[in-house]
Amino acid sequence: MSTSANFFSTPRTASGLVSTANPNRDGSGTVPTIMTAAASGTRIDDIEIQAFGATSAGVFRLYLNDGAGNRMVREILVTAITPSTTVAAFNARLTDLAWILQNASWSLRASTEVANSFNIFVTRAGDA
Repeated sequence: MSTSANFFSTPRTASGLVSTANPNRDGSGTVPTIMTAAASGTRIDDIEIQAFGATSAGVFRLYLNDGAGNRMVREILVTAITPSTTVAAFNARLTDLAWILQNASWSLRASTEVANSFNIFVTRAGDA
């Protein structure tokens, strides 16, 4: 057991694009990588999901991949929105997640049930 605390001390951010329809809940199909962990591990606290066009009702999914396969950790319901000068595009913020990616074989991945286009931003994370 360690005698001193080990903090996630190197701040990190990441971003990615998800736009290919994938109705699978088991992590198969198109599931792009958003962030890969550092060798010493990475903690993810906040994520923002921003559509950059019209959305249809559906589901956005986040997965942790441990090097052996994807494990779904969150589903976000997406509402049907047609953005305009008076209507904002779909946006979701996930805060205080405290997800731990243990080593460089781990990654954060995402998919969308419907072929909507989303930017995903890891806005608060850090490497050990």
